[in-house]
Amino acid sequence: MKKPTSDYMAVIELHGGDILLSDGMQSEKQFMQHGTTSTFSHSLAVTVMCLRIAAALRLKTHERELVRGALLHDYCLYDWHEPHKGLHAFSHPKAALENARRDFEVGKIEQNMILSHMWPLGKLPRCRESFILCLADKLCAVRETFRRKKKEQ
Repeated sequence: MKKPTSDYMAVIELHGGDILLSDGMQSEKQFMQHGTTSTFSHSLAVTVMCLRIAAALRLKTHERELVRGALLHDYCLYDWHEPHKGLHAFSHPKAALENARRDFEVGKIEQNMILSHMWPLGKLPRCRESFILCLADKLCAVRETFRRKKKEQ
C-alpha cells in the first residue's frame, strides 16, 4: 500500500522545515524549473519521490540527509533560462552546493547528493542517497516537462 503524500510531508518538515521556510528556498518559487513547475515545487516533488523510492525498495538510508540533500539539489537561486556563466546542466550543481553551504550546515552525504544529481553528466554518486536522488530527479523532470496542461472547463 502506498503511503499518502502527507506522511512524507511530515518527514520533510521534520528534517527540512528550516530549508523550506528559508528566504532562499522561498525565492525559488519565482523560478521555473521544467514546464510550469517552479524550482521550489520541483525540489519538493523530488524529495517526496526520494522517500517513496527508498520506501518502495526498502532501502536503508540516512533519512535526514536524504531529505536535506534532495531539497537543496537545485538550490541555485537564479533563473536558468536566462543567460549566465557556463552550461546550466554542468554548472548548477556547484552553484547549488555553494549556496547550500552558505545558508545551511551541509554534510558529506548532502554534498555528494547535490554535486552528483546530474550524473552521468557530472560527478559520480558515492552513496545510496545520491543514487536515489539521481533517479528521483530524472523521474520528476520527465513528468514535469511532459505534463499536459489541464483543459479549461
